[in-house]
Amino acid sequence: MPLAPLLRRPDATFDDVRALLDGLDHEARVAATRECGLADLSRLWELSVQGDPIDAAHFVGDKGPLQPVAHDGWNSLPLPAFARRFQKVFCRPAEAADSRLFGFNEGDAKGVIGPGYFQLVPTLGNTAWEARGAWVVDYYQVPDAPVPEGWPKVVPNWWGLQLFVYNGTRDFMRRVSSHVCIGKPWAREMELPFCFVLVRRD
Repeated sequence: MPLAPLLRRPDATFDDVRALLDGLDHEARVAATRECGLADLSRLWELSVQGDPIDAAHFVGDKGPLQPVAHDGWNSLPLPAFARRFQKVFCRPAEAADSRLFGFNEGDAKGVIGPGYFQLVPTLGNTAWEARGAWVVDYYQVPDAPVPEGWPKVVPNWWGLQLFVYNGTRDFMRRVSSHVCIGKPWAREMELPFCFVLVRRD
């Protein structure tokens, strides 16, 4: 059964969703997520609270420092399909003991609005944040150490049109399956009415 119809079934469980996605290859996972609309991803966000806490390895696997890992993304904003597709690219910092990750947003709009750099950090210790997800894409923080060669120039999110897209935002992340996670944005501590999914490329 495709993902969207499964999420629309009242009796669907988190385990049903995880098993479906784990049984697909990368292209099929991406296709399945891109059939989902606002209500589907909202349901997935609700179910995902039952998943195991997400960790840094979900985003970068066993890659070493400054080795990028791309995730194919899809959001539930009421936009044309081309504007809902994007990538988030992550890497470990050069300092191996560093617990955070660096990343930016890749997509057709990057040349206009900017790369949307962020740090991915654990929420452990912040009670309000922990309930939202174990890790958070924090646009208040951009990389403050070297990033991989070929990545865009690092700029703060108050710079240019990024001010209206990324500035003041945090995306809280939950694990769905081995390769899929879901994010929910808060802007200045106000929950926003949409979600997005990421499918990691191995």
